[in-house]
Amino acid sequence: MNFRASLLAAAFSAISFSSFAAIEVSEPYARATPPHAPNSAAFMMLKNSGDETVSLLNATTSAAGVVELHTHAMHDGMMKMRRVESIEVPANGMTELKPGGLHVMLFDLQKPLKEGETLPLTLTFSDGTQITQEVPIKKVMAGAHMKHKH
Repeated sequence: MNFRASLLAAAFSAISFSSFAAIEVSEPYARATPPHAPNSAAFMMLKNSGDETVSLLNATTSAAGVVELHTHAMHDGMMKMRRVESIEVPANGMTELKPGGLHVMLFDLQKPLKEGETLPLTLTFSDGTQITQEVPIKKVMAGAHMKHKH
């Protein structure tokens, strides 16, 4: 095979691989913010229809100065938010990013996130898949996800 044919075969393989990505993002949304609030979060369902575990490694958006992957964990009797290096999506399984659990944290917002608008969000996974979506911004009551038992 000559050099040009090799390049074409490699390009076709890359296109074929990316078109059969096993990751699907559903029900994404970002939390609307009041004026002057510097931070928000994004939530979604991640589905992996592939036969190997894949991890969400990174998220980016032009709407925030810093974007991190986070979870909530109990520490010294208090629920605290913690940064995580990745979020695992099991083979043939799903992972939910939700308030009070795993989520994408948006720091240093460029402007308030208004209900009814969208923000661009790009997710990068360990298998090389990148997914960019316009994520709807929704008004979500803080603490609405928590159920207290006394």
